[in-house]
Amino acid sequence: EMSAGIIYEESVSYVEENLMKPLSVKQEEIIKDETLDFQENQKEPENSEPSHGSVEKNDPYSDMMVRSVFTNSVSSHIGRKTFQCTESEKCLGTNAGLGIHRSVHIEEKMFACSECGKYFRSKGNLTVHEQIHTGEKQFSCSECGKCFISKNKLTEHESIHTGEKLFACSECGRCFSLKGNLTKHERIHTGEKPFSCSECGKCFISKNKLTEHERIHKGEKIFACSECGKCFISKGDLTVHKRIHTGEKPFACPECGKCFRLKLNLAEHERIHTGEKPFACSGCAKCFSKKGNLTVHERIHTGEKPFACSECEKCFISKDKLTEHERIHTGEKPFACSECEKCFISKGDLTEHERIHTGEKPFACSECEKCFRSKRNLTLHEKIHTGEKPHACSECEKCFKTKGELIVHERIHTGEKPFACSECEKWFRTKGENPFACS
Repeated sequence: EMSAGIIYEESVSYVEENLMKPLSVKQEEIIKDETLDFQENQKEPENSEPSHGSVEKNDPYSDMMVRSVFTNSVSSHIGRKTFQCTESEKCLGTNAGLGIHRSVHIEEKMFACSECGKYFRSKGNLTVHEQIHTGEKQFSCSECGKCFISKNKLTEHESIHTGEKLFACSECGRCFSLKGNLTKHERIHTGEKPFSCSECGKCFISKNKLTEHERIHKGEKIFACSECGKCFISKGDLTVHKRIHTGEKPFACPECGKCFRLKLNLAEHERIHTGEKPFACSGCAKCFSKKGNLTVHERIHTGEKPFACSECEKCFISKDKLTEHERIHTGEKPFACSECEKCFISKGDLTEHERIHTGEKPFACSECEKCFRSKRNLTLHEKIHTGEKPHACSECEKCFKTKGELIVHERIHTGEKPFACSECEKWFRTKGENPFACS
């Protein structure tokens, strides 16, 4: 009753305030028509008794109802909203609209969880939710015995055993056991990303992906490895990590049988067999099988070297190159030859060395067909045919085929002799400069 009184007072106050303002001819005609229509609807048939719920002319609320229509008309045409919800403070143009709006709050808060206070619109949804707290899982799979908190979850799980996938993508034909999963998948084709991060604005195709992303901002890592204690932001990342401990590699190449921990790594590997290189450099059109390799390559054109050595501050275009370089300072050589046990700082250096034992020379010159163990040596050799000498001395402008030859030459100008004889301590510009024994 108090609420109705407040609304009535606000309505009357608003009407009286706006009656002081002149209305346009159009507004007056609309209000007049609507008021007459309302009054016509309130007339009782002649010689009839007042029915239950009817409004008699001497009813003090009759005037209120006319005023309400008039108020609604004024608020509608003037663009003002006079009825405010006490729950959300939202303003509505009509009393009826307010009543409809308030029912939303009533429905939303009908069923509350006694454990966490979360609200649900139906008793059934609350019951399912409460099983999270109790740990109860009353729906059991007849195939494997795994239990679930709801019938829907069980049905979804059972499709794993049956292989049934009723929902097919109209774009690519991929099938899904749940309509919801199909809807998420279709967003890959449409590009729709309806879930936006409030921190950085990045958008995602599903609520789950957004939730995982938001943990980056919060620093939240709720999934911990039971083996090493390392934590992750998603269950999927933890599952992949655990394969390091178990040695599991569930993704096998159908061509060569090589196995991988990640499906992504398998897809990249398969391009070796197909020859597919979908990632092209915009600078030189060179193509790559991996996006990461393209990113590293593009730094050759931009000159970007984001990875710096903490010892000597030398910079590199990739993390791998920095790691190899750091082994120079640490002396670490983790790659050992199985034939002679010689050790190397990188896998690539070991592979090149092993060709000494095997005699393999996979890099052939297209001009003279001479073969080489490494791509680097082939590139140097090809400059004999082209006559290219890209490395010029800044002092005398003499040119050289290789950077190493230029460095040795520059020592003539600098006088540097870094190689000392262990017998007589005489110094030399190159390691092989003194072929004769000391006298």
